[in-house]
Amino acid sequence: MKKLFLGLAVAAGMMTFAQETQETKTVNPEPVKKEKQPIRFGIKAGGNSSYFSEQKLSLNNQKIGFHAGVLVNIPLSQKFSLQPEVLYNQLGARNVISSTDVTTGDTNIKTKSDYKTTMNYISVPLMVQMRPTERFYVEAGPEFSYFINGKNSGNSTISTTTGGVTTTQSVTNSEDINKDDINKFNLGLGLGLGYDITDNIGINARYINSLTDMRNHKPEGTNPLNHRTFQLGLNYKF
Repeated sequence: MKKLFLGLAVAAGMMTFAQETQETKTVNPEPVKKEKQPIRFGIKAGGNSSYFSEQKLSLNNQKIGFHAGVLVNIPLSQKFSLQPEVLYNQLGARNVISSTDVTTGDTNIKTKSDYKTTMNYISVPLMVQMRPTERFYVEAGPEFSYFINGKNSGNSTISTTTGGVTTTQSVTNSEDINKDDINKFNLGLGLGLGYDITDNIGINARYINSLTDMRNHKPEGTNPLNHRTFQLGLNYKF
């Protein structure tokens, strides 16, 4: 009899525990995972430092420009988001050449030439961003660009020193780039990182390697001529 009561007591206890557990789950369900962030629109702007693939990376061939435009950040999950952008993008290159020629007697001639190529594009980067932390992210994706216009400009300075007296002559020239010589569409690959200083303001650094020859007709036996660009800028999300 004692064994029967003991068995009934154990069974009743298990049923009570099961019922309480079920009620607890009903009243206090498991915590819901944090919902992904909403879609956010924003603006961005910053500086460009660009050069051509045929040049060696140095301060003398860096063309300083800028980029500015709009963005939309579309969260895909807690860690990943998609960020399309539309930017006015100023690319190009610079070439500084300095030389010293010593002529007869005590005459010394120094020549310095500074040539710049400015190429303006409308660019559409399509970046996939991954966030290891809440505020820091890395990104990668393609960038599609369309050539608008451009200009070649140069300045040459010739300094002649004779008997301790120096005279300087400067020559400046500028001409528009023939659009028929330029490949209108450009495809690049962007890699970057960023940090959200606040919920609205962030800083971003990006490197874009062009994959398309910028020339409309590539001469035989030559290597592709591509853009190389470093970007640093600020963004503001509404």
